[in-house]
Amino acid sequence: MLRSPEEALKATLARVAPGTPLRDGLERILRGRTGALIVLGYDKQIESLCSGGFEIGIDFAPTRLRELAKMDGAIVCDKDVTKILRAAVQLVPDPSIETQESGTRHRTAERVAIQTGVPVVSVSQSMQIIALYVDGLRYVLEGSEKVLARANQALATLERYRARLDQVTSSLSALEIEAMVTVRDVAVTLQRHEMVRRISEEIAQYVLELGVDGRLLSLQLEELSTTRGADTVIRDYTDPETTDVDAAVVALQDIDQADLIDLNLIASVVGLPSGGDALDSIIQPRGYRLVSGLKAVPRAVAGRLVDHFGGLQNLMAATIDELMMVDGIGELRARNVREGLSRIAEASLLDRFL
Repeated sequence: MLRSPEEALKATLARVAPGTPLRDGLERILRGRTGALIVLGYDKQIESLCSGGFEIGIDFAPTRLRELAKMDGAIVCDKDVTKILRAAVQLVPDPSIETQESGTRHRTAERVAIQTGVPVVSVSQSMQIIALYVDGLRYVLEGSEKVLARANQALATLERYRARLDQVTSSLSALEIEAMVTVRDVAVTLQRHEMVRRISEEIAQYVLELGVDGRLLSLQLEELSTTRGADTVIRDYTDPETTDVDAAVVALQDIDQADLIDLNLIASVVGLPSGGDALDSIIQPRGYRLVSGLKAVPRAVAGRLVDHFGGLQNLMAATIDELMMVDGIGELRARNVREGLSRIAEASLLDRFL
Protein backbone atom coordinates (compact mmCIF):
# COMPACT_ATOMS: atom_id res chain seq x y z
CA MET A 1 0.00 0.00 0.00
CA LEU A 2 1.39 3.39 -1.02
CA ARG A 3 2.00 5.84 1.81
CA SER A 4 1.80 9.59 1.70
CA PRO A 5 5.03 11.58 2.24
CA GLU A 6 3.74 12.59 5.68
CA GLU A 7 3.18 8.96 6.70
CA ALA A 8 6.62 8.01 5.38
CA LEU A 9 8.15 10.86 7.41
CA LYS A 10 6.42 9.67 10.59
CA ALA A 11 7.74 6.15 10.05
CA THR A 12 11.25 7.53 9.55
CA LEU A 13 10.99 9.70 12.68
CA ALA A 14 10.20 6.57 14.68
CA ARG A 15 13.43 5.00 13.40
CA VAL A 16 15.57 7.97 14.49
CA ALA A 17 13.80 8.76 17.78
CA PRO A 18 15.83 9.00 21.01
CA GLY A 19 16.45 5.56 22.46
CA THR A 20 16.94 3.89 19.07
CA PRO A 21 20.37 2.58 17.98
CA LEU A 22 20.28 4.80 14.89
CA ARG A 23 19.73 7.96 16.95
CA ASP A 24 22.57 6.93 19.24
CA GLY A 25 24.83 6.59 16.22
CA LEU A 26 23.75 9.95 14.81
CA GLU A 27 24.41 11.66 18.15
CA ARG A 28 27.89 10.11 18.22
CA ILE A 29 28.56 11.48 14.72
CA LEU A 30 27.44 14.96 15.82
CA ARG A 31 29.70 14.88 18.87
CA GLY A 32 32.58 13.70 16.70
CA ARG A 33 31.98 16.59 14.24
CA THR A 34 32.53 14.45 11.14
CA GLY A 35 29.24 14.64 9.28
CA ALA A 36 27.58 11.75 7.42
CA LEU A 37 25.23 10.71 4.61
CA ILE A 38 23.14 7.64 5.49
CA VAL A 39 20.64 5.87 3.22
CA LEU A 40 17.92 3.96 5.11
CA GLY A 41 17.13 1.24 2.59
CA TYR A 42 18.66 -0.75 -0.22
CA ASP A 43 17.12 -1.97 -3.47
CA LYS A 44 17.95 -2.15 -7.16
CA GLN A 45 17.41 1.57 -7.62
CA ILE A 46 19.71 2.51 -4.74
CA GLU A 47 22.27 0.03 -6.04
CA SER A 48 22.22 1.73 -9.44
CA LEU A 49 23.12 5.06 -7.80
CA CYS A 50 26.05 3.64 -5.83
CA SER A 51 29.58 3.96 -7.13
CA GLY A 52 32.70 2.59 -5.41
CA GLY A 53 32.92 2.03 -1.71
CA PHE A 54 32.88 -1.24 0.21
CA GLU A 55 30.28 -3.97 0.58
CA ILE A 56 30.51 -4.95 4.24
CA GLY A 57 27.16 -6.43 5.35
CA ILE A 58 27.72 -6.19 9.11
CA ASP A 59 25.22 -5.89 11.96
CA PHE A 60 24.26 -2.32 12.78
CA ALA A 61 25.82 -0.74 15.86
CA PRO A 62 26.04 2.95 16.83
CA THR A 63 29.80 2.71 17.29
CA ARG A 64 30.26 1.14 13.86
CA LEU A 65 28.17 3.87 12.26
CA ARG A 66 30.32 6.49 13.96
CA GLU A 67 33.59 4.92 12.77
CA LEU A 68 32.37 4.42 9.19
CA ALA A 69 31.22 8.07 9.07
CA LYS A 70 34.88 9.11 9.38
CA MET A 71 35.42 8.00 5.80
CA ASP A 72 34.27 10.02 2.81
CA GLY A 73 31.13 8.82 1.07
CA ALA A 74 27.71 7.54 2.07
CA ILE A 75 26.67 4.67 4.33
CA VAL A 76 23.87 2.39 3.14
CA CYS A 77 21.75 0.45 5.66
CA ASP A 78 18.85 -1.94 5.19
CA LYS A 79 15.34 -0.50 5.64
CA ASP A 80 15.02 -1.83 9.20
CA VAL A 81 18.45 -0.43 10.16
CA THR A 82 19.66 -3.79 11.42
CA LYS A 83 22.53 -4.09 8.91
CA ILE A 84 25.14 -1.76 7.47
CA LEU A 85 25.41 -2.96 3.88
CA ARG A 86 27.84 -0.56 2.22
CA ALA A 87 30.19 2.25 3.26
CA ALA A 88 32.32 4.95 1.63
CA VAL A 89 29.89 4.92 -1.32
CA GLN A 90 29.61 7.74 -3.83
CA LEU A 91 25.94 8.39 -4.62
CA VAL A 92 25.20 9.63 -8.14
CA PRO A 93 21.56 10.77 -8.33
CA ASP A 94 19.95 12.45 -11.33
CA PRO A 95 21.45 16.00 -11.42
CA SER A 96 18.35 17.36 -13.14
CA ILE A 97 16.27 16.88 -9.97
CA GLU A 98 15.68 20.31 -8.47
CA THR A 99 16.90 20.95 -4.95
CA GLN A 100 16.89 23.97 -2.67
CA GLU A 101 19.96 22.81 -0.78
CA SER A 102 23.40 24.35 -1.26
CA GLY A 103 25.84 21.92 0.34
CA THR A 104 26.96 18.88 -1.66
CA ARG A 105 25.95 16.38 1.02
CA HIS A 106 22.47 17.87 1.47
CA ARG A 107 21.88 18.22 -2.29
CA THR A 108 22.79 14.58 -2.79
CA ALA A 109 20.58 13.48 0.11
CA GLU A 110 17.52 15.33 -1.19
CA ARG A 111 17.97 14.11 -4.77
CA VAL A 112 18.44 10.48 -3.73
CA ALA A 113 15.33 10.63 -1.51
CA ILE A 114 13.23 12.16 -4.29
CA GLN A 115 14.52 9.80 -6.99
CA THR A 116 14.22 6.55 -5.02
CA GLY A 117 11.62 7.19 -2.32
CA VAL A 118 14.11 5.84 0.24
CA PRO A 119 14.71 8.01 3.34
CA VAL A 120 18.14 9.63 3.59
CA VAL A 121 19.77 11.17 6.67
CA SER A 122 22.30 13.96 6.33
CA VAL A 123 24.46 15.02 9.29
CA SER A 124 26.03 18.43 8.75
CA GLN A 125 29.58 18.78 10.02
CA SER A 126 29.57 22.59 9.94
CA MET A 127 25.95 23.29 11.00
CA GLN A 128 25.77 20.46 13.53
CA ILE A 129 22.26 19.43 12.50
CA ILE A 130 20.59 16.17 11.49
CA ALA A 131 18.27 16.49 8.48
CA LEU A 132 15.87 13.83 7.18
CA TYR A 133 14.87 13.72 3.52
CA VAL A 134 11.74 11.69 2.83
CA ASP A 135 9.72 11.79 -0.42
CA GLY A 136 10.50 15.43 -1.11
CA LEU A 137 10.08 16.51 2.54
CA ARG A 138 12.91 17.89 4.66
CA TYR A 139 12.81 17.63 8.44
CA VAL A 140 15.50 18.85 10.83
CA LEU A 141 15.80 16.86 14.06
CA GLU A 142 16.20 18.84 17.25
CA GLY A 143 17.33 17.89 20.72
CA SER A 144 14.80 16.43 23.15
CA GLU A 145 14.90 19.56 25.34
CA LYS A 146 13.67 21.87 22.58
CA VAL A 147 11.03 19.43 21.34
CA LEU A 148 9.80 18.76 24.87
CA ALA A 149 9.47 22.49 25.58
CA ARG A 150 7.24 22.94 22.51
CA ALA A 151 5.31 19.80 23.36
CA ASN A 152 4.56 21.00 26.89
CA GLN A 153 3.33 24.33 25.52
CA ALA A 154 1.07 22.49 23.07
CA LEU A 155 -0.16 20.24 25.90
CA ALA A 156 -1.17 23.25 27.99
CA THR A 157 -3.08 24.59 24.98
CA LEU A 158 -4.77 21.20 24.53
CA GLU A 159 -5.91 21.22 28.15
CA ARG A 160 -7.63 24.58 27.65
CA TYR A 161 -9.26 23.57 24.38
CA ARG A 162 -10.39 20.22 25.79
CA ALA A 163 -12.02 22.00 28.74
CA ARG A 164 -13.81 24.31 26.30
CA LEU A 165 -14.90 21.33 24.19
CA ASP A 166 -16.37 19.67 27.28
CA GLN A 167 -18.27 22.87 28.05
CA VAL A 168 -19.79 23.26 24.59
CA THR A 169 -20.59 19.53 24.41
CA SER A 170 -22.40 19.68 27.75
CA SER A 171 -24.26 22.79 26.60
CA LEU A 172 -25.22 21.04 23.35
CA SER A 173 -26.61 18.08 25.30
CA ALA A 174 -28.75 20.38 27.45
CA LEU A 175 -30.05 22.21 24.38
CA GLU A 176 -30.85 18.88 22.73
CA ILE A 177 -32.94 17.85 25.72
CA GLU A 178 -34.87 21.12 25.45
CA ALA A 179 -35.12 20.93 21.63
CA MET A 180 -33.44 24.36 21.32
CA VAL A 181 -30.29 23.52 19.32
CA THR A 182 -29.30 25.95 16.56
CA VAL A 183 -26.96 25.39 13.64
CA ARG A 184 -24.54 27.75 15.41
CA ASP A 185 -24.39 25.45 18.46
CA VAL A 186 -23.56 22.46 16.26
CA ALA A 187 -20.95 24.41 14.25
CA VAL A 188 -19.22 25.61 17.44
CA THR A 189 -19.09 22.03 18.74
CA LEU A 190 -17.58 20.82 15.44
CA GLN A 191 -15.09 23.70 15.54
CA ARG A 192 -13.90 22.72 19.02
CA HIS A 193 -13.67 19.05 18.07
CA GLU A 194 -11.46 19.94 15.12
CA MET A 195 -9.26 22.25 17.17
CA VAL A 196 -8.69 19.54 19.77
CA ARG A 197 -7.94 17.01 17.01
CA ARG A 198 -5.35 19.27 15.37
CA ILE A 199 -3.54 20.03 18.61
CA SER A 200 -3.59 16.33 19.53
CA GLU A 201 -2.03 15.46 16.17
CA GLU A 202 0.71 18.02 16.72
CA ILE A 203 1.52 16.56 20.14
CA ALA A 204 1.44 13.02 18.71
CA GLN A 205 4.16 14.14 16.28
CA TYR A 206 6.24 15.36 19.22
CA VAL A 207 5.69 12.05 21.03
CA LEU A 208 6.92 10.21 17.96
CA GLU A 209 9.99 12.41 17.64
CA LEU A 210 10.84 12.17 21.34
CA GLY A 211 10.84 8.37 21.42
CA VAL A 212 11.64 7.10 24.92
CA ASP A 213 11.77 10.70 26.17
CA GLY A 214 8.10 11.17 25.32
CA ARG A 215 6.54 8.45 27.45
CA LEU A 216 4.98 10.77 30.04
CA LEU A 217 3.81 13.10 27.32
CA SER A 218 2.12 10.15 25.61
CA LEU A 219 0.18 9.31 28.77
CA GLN A 220 -1.00 12.91 29.15
CA LEU A 221 -2.06 13.04 25.50
CA GLU A 222 -4.04 9.82 25.87
CA GLU A 223 -5.86 11.26 28.88
CA LEU A 224 -6.78 14.50 27.10
CA SER A 225 -7.70 13.04 23.71
CA THR A 226 -11.43 12.72 23.03
CA THR A 227 -12.79 9.26 22.29
CA ARG A 228 -15.74 10.52 20.24
CA GLY A 229 -14.99 12.82 17.36
CA ALA A 230 -16.87 15.13 15.04
CA ASP A 231 -18.35 12.19 13.11
CA THR A 232 -20.97 11.49 15.80
CA VAL A 233 -22.09 15.14 15.73
CA ILE A 234 -22.28 15.21 11.94
CA ARG A 235 -24.20 11.92 11.87
CA ASP A 236 -26.63 13.34 14.41
CA TYR A 237 -27.57 16.46 12.47
CA THR A 238 -27.34 15.58 8.78
CA ASP A 239 -29.56 13.57 6.49
CA PRO A 240 -28.12 10.04 6.21
CA GLU A 241 -29.61 9.73 2.73
CA THR A 242 -27.71 12.70 1.31
CA THR A 243 -24.63 13.11 3.52
CA ASP A 244 -21.47 11.02 3.40
CA VAL A 245 -20.27 11.35 7.00
CA ASP A 246 -16.71 10.23 6.24
CA ALA A 247 -16.44 12.75 3.39
CA ALA A 248 -17.85 15.48 5.65
CA VAL A 249 -15.24 14.69 8.32
CA VAL A 250 -12.46 14.93 5.72
CA ALA A 251 -13.87 18.24 4.46
CA LEU A 252 -13.87 19.60 8.02
CA GLN A 253 -10.26 18.50 8.51
CA ASP A 254 -9.26 20.15 5.23
CA ILE A 255 -10.43 23.60 6.32
CA ASP A 256 -7.50 25.99 6.54
CA GLN A 257 -6.53 26.98 10.08
CA ALA A 258 -7.31 30.65 9.42
CA ASP A 259 -10.81 29.77 8.14
CA LEU A 260 -11.73 27.57 11.09
CA ILE A 261 -13.29 30.57 12.84
CA ASP A 262 -15.92 30.82 10.06
CA LEU A 263 -18.95 28.97 11.46
CA ASN A 264 -20.86 29.36 8.19
CA LEU A 265 -18.04 27.61 6.35
CA ILE A 266 -17.99 24.78 8.88
CA ALA A 267 -21.75 24.33 8.54
CA SER A 268 -21.50 24.36 4.75
CA VAL A 269 -18.76 21.75 4.37
CA VAL A 270 -20.49 19.20 6.63
CA GLY A 271 -23.91 19.59 5.01
CA LEU A 272 -25.70 21.82 7.54
CA PRO A 273 -27.78 24.92 6.62
CA SER A 274 -25.51 27.92 6.08
CA GLY A 275 -25.57 31.52 4.88
CA GLY A 276 -27.87 34.36 5.89
CA ASP A 277 -29.65 33.69 9.18
CA ALA A 278 -29.20 29.91 8.90
CA LEU A 279 -26.83 29.76 11.89
CA ASP A 280 -29.66 30.83 14.21
CA SER A 281 -32.21 28.38 12.84
CA ILE A 282 -33.40 25.54 15.08
CA ILE A 283 -32.21 22.07 14.11
CA GLN A 284 -33.32 18.76 15.57
CA PRO A 285 -30.87 16.01 16.56
CA ARG A 286 -31.52 12.41 15.61
CA GLY A 287 -30.16 11.27 18.97
CA TYR A 288 -27.18 9.30 17.69
CA ARG A 289 -24.56 11.27 19.65
CA LEU A 290 -26.20 10.74 23.04
CA VAL A 291 -27.17 7.11 22.44
CA SER A 292 -23.72 6.16 21.14
CA GLY A 293 -22.28 7.55 24.36
CA LEU A 294 -24.08 4.86 26.39
CA LYS A 295 -21.66 2.02 27.17
CA ALA A 296 -24.45 -0.57 27.09
CA VAL A 297 -25.35 0.24 23.47
CA PRO A 298 -23.12 -0.90 20.56
CA ARG A 299 -22.85 1.47 17.60
CA ALA A 300 -24.94 -0.78 15.34
CA VAL A 301 -27.76 -0.95 17.91
CA ALA A 302 -27.53 2.82 18.46
CA GLY A 303 -28.06 3.32 14.73
CA ARG A 304 -31.15 1.08 14.75
CA LEU A 305 -32.57 2.94 17.75
CA VAL A 306 -32.14 6.30 16.07
CA ASP A 307 -33.61 5.10 12.79
CA HIS A 308 -36.61 3.52 14.55
CA PHE A 309 -37.63 6.57 16.56
CA GLY A 310 -36.62 9.24 14.06
CA GLY A 311 -35.46 11.86 16.54
CA LEU A 312 -34.10 12.44 20.02
CA GLN A 313 -37.37 13.74 21.48
CA ASN A 314 -39.24 10.58 20.41
CA LEU A 315 -36.41 8.47 21.79
CA MET A 316 -36.46 10.30 25.13
CA ALA A 317 -40.22 9.76 25.42
CA ALA A 318 -40.09 6.06 24.51
CA THR A 319 -41.15 3.50 27.11
CA ILE A 320 -39.22 0.34 27.90
CA ASP A 321 -41.74 -1.70 25.90
CA GLU A 322 -41.33 0.60 22.91
CA LEU A 323 -37.54 0.39 23.14
CA MET A 324 -37.73 -3.42 23.18
CA MET A 325 -39.39 -3.34 19.77
CA VAL A 326 -36.02 -2.46 18.23
CA ASP A 327 -33.88 -5.36 17.04
CA GLY A 328 -31.06 -6.02 19.51
CA ILE A 329 -32.82 -4.37 22.47
CA GLY A 330 -33.87 -6.74 25.26
CA GLU A 331 -35.44 -5.74 28.54
CA LEU A 332 -32.12 -5.21 30.34
CA ARG A 333 -30.67 -3.11 27.53
CA ALA A 334 -33.93 -1.16 27.22
CA ARG A 335 -33.76 -0.28 30.91
CA ASN A 336 -30.11 0.75 30.55
CA VAL A 337 -31.00 3.01 27.62
CA ARG A 338 -33.95 4.53 29.47
CA GLU A 339 -31.94 5.16 32.64
CA GLY A 340 -28.84 6.29 30.73
CA LEU A 341 -30.72 8.93 28.75
CA SER A 342 -32.43 10.13 31.93
CA ARG A 343 -29.07 10.53 33.67
CA ILE A 344 -27.63 12.43 30.69
CA ALA A 345 -30.65 14.74 30.63
CA GLU A 346 -30.43 15.42 34.36
CA ALA A 347 -26.65 15.99 34.34
CA SER A 348 -26.77 18.24 31.28
CA LEU A 349 -29.49 20.45 32.67
CA LEU A 350 -27.74 20.70 36.05
CA ASP A 351 -24.46 21.66 34.37
CA ARG A 352 -26.21 24.35 32.38
CA PHE A 353 -28.19 26.03 35.12
CA LEU A 354 -25.96 25.59 38.17
